[in-house]
Amino acid sequence: MIAIRKSRIICYTICALSMYAHARAEMAMQHIEGRNITSLNGGWDVIIDPTNNGDWRKVWIEPVVQNDHQFFEYSFDGGPVLRVPGDFNSQRCELTYYESTVWYRRRFELRPETGSRYFLYFGAVNYLARVYLNEEEIGVHEGGFTPFQFEITNRVHEGMNTVVVRVNNRRREDGVPAEGYDWLNYGGITRDVYLVVTPETYIEDYFIQLRKDSFNEVDGWIRLNGERKNQRIVLTIPETGQKFSFKTDGDGRARIHFNWDFELWSPENPKRYDLIIESETDMIHDRIGFRTVGVEGFRVLLNGKPVFLKAVNIHEENPFTGSRAATAADNRVLLDWAKELGCNMVRLAHYPHNEAMVRMAEEMGLMVWSEIPVYQHINFKNPKTVKTMNHMLREMITRDKNRCGVIIWSVSNETYASPERDQAHIGMVNICREMDPARLVSAAISNQSYRDNTFEVWDPMVCHLDIISVNEYIGWYVPWQGHPSDINWVMVCDKPLFISEFGGEAHYGSNHGPKHRAASWSEEYLAQIYRDQMMMFDATPNLCGISPWLLVDYRSTARLHPVYQSGWNRKGLLSDQGEKKKAWFIVQDYFRRADK
Repeated sequence: MIAIRKSRIICYTICALSMYAHARAEMAMQHIEGRNITSLNGGWDVIIDPTNNGDWRKVWIEPVVQNDHQFFEYSFDGGPVLRVPGDFNSQRCELTYYESTVWYRRRFELRPETGSRYFLYFGAVNYLARVYLNEEEIGVHEGGFTPFQFEITNRVHEGMNTVVVRVNNRRREDGVPAEGYDWLNYGGITRDVYLVVTPETYIEDYFIQLRKDSFNEVDGWIRLNGERKNQRIVLTIPETGQKFSFKTDGDGRARIHFNWDFELWSPENPKRYDLIIESETDMIHDRIGFRTVGVEGFRVLLNGKPVFLKAVNIHEENPFTGSRAATAADNRVLLDWAKELGCNMVRLAHYPHNEAMVRMAEEMGLMVWSEIPVYQHINFKNPKTVKTMNHMLREMITRDKNRCGVIIWSVSNETYASPERDQAHIGMVNICREMDPARLVSAAISNQSYRDNTFEVWDPMVCHLDIISVNEYIGWYVPWQGHPSDINWVMVCDKPLFISEFGGEAHYGSNHGPKHRAASWSEEYLAQIYRDQMMMFDATPNLCGISPWLLVDYRSTARLHPVYQSGWNRKGLLSDQGEKKKAWFIVQDYFRRADK
């Protein structure tokens, strides 16, 4: 018995080490839906493994009984089936608050063709994914909200192939986010999975956007992946009849530079152009809009004109189903509400939302704030954590850098000031500006003081950002100290001020008890918070926009009140059934006034 236990400990150790010894996932190729793809979505066979026994049992190996005395204590056959894309928490009641391992299996048939390359693409897996193909581990990926891929050209065979994915959503002290955060930790293969086929040399990536501060000058690049690095590239814009030709260098990269008087994208006119990128070996179609975004004084400029950011915070959750938003219909529910509220921007908090959500927002004329989940309890002293967050930031920018609706990259939310934090944040800001100089960079901060009716923003990190974004909950977590219109703002540096979060909690329909008491959880109390906030905003001279927290009530295990919360954060302007709280109409009226 002792020997068995020792062997299991050794096996666990080997498995844990091998998780990091194998290949790290590749950065995902640009615009996956423009590729030659076969969906691997649908029902996946699963093994639910709360104690991680599947590692030492090697469940990725198909069990084959070879004699009358042999048996196996695992099998995908005859077990549960989970929908992909989708979180496992909402699909089986026993997994509602589950945070551990689930093994997924999917088979697909293939007849590999000479001259083609094959990739497995995952839109996102939360949180740690270890991927096997045909009983061999092919690599790992850490991070629950960004895409990754593995090349499998030399690993697939003719006939039936089997993919097994070990998914573990357990919170990690060195993770991004870390162990504590205020939303449900939806686990599983939460976004699309594709088998991708490309030529031997394919168009891997491209950046085609207007140069900063220019209305007609495109400055970007196209990069090939493969042996034939030197090729002619033709960029066609059918609507304009324009064709532009370029040559790649020895690294397969072509610089793109040309002038054209585009009809610029804006919330009022979300114009996008069909683009065809054609190399000598590959071709891809995309729809890209062109616009400029910048800062002048205390104003944000879109296409050279001041724009007030009328935003709302959104979690990637369909409240009606209590599940991760994973379909176009889920995205439409949330974005239609944002439009009805009067928004011209959405803050997709606190992590990159699915790519279809970003594209849909752009199509609907909604600007986008996109953020990585560097949230509160991040351990900035851990080099591994910093490396993970930097890689996640690069994955987010790589995926969405051609989406003109994205105007702000956010590097964090509510992190605690320290020298290590400042150093890590400055590094992330530099990554943003190096990879994409055409957008604004910010972070939602909560390092400020409110006393004697003075609101002081003292966090030195904001001086490295393009706009100061403040999460403040005056009237909820902090009581008002005077008349809202008399608040004096003291800023550590002069930049546009964006109120990235504010609000309070109320249970829809709750209007009993004293309306001046927060403990009433009443709509009237919440409505008064919003009335006072709007009065303060009207008296804030450097205000460039606001974003209430948040659009709709959402699930959170941190919310424990059995009557008014029951596992839901009730700060939504809408209830979890889409019912409009009184605060909704106050924000809607404010946004209408902001247009005048």
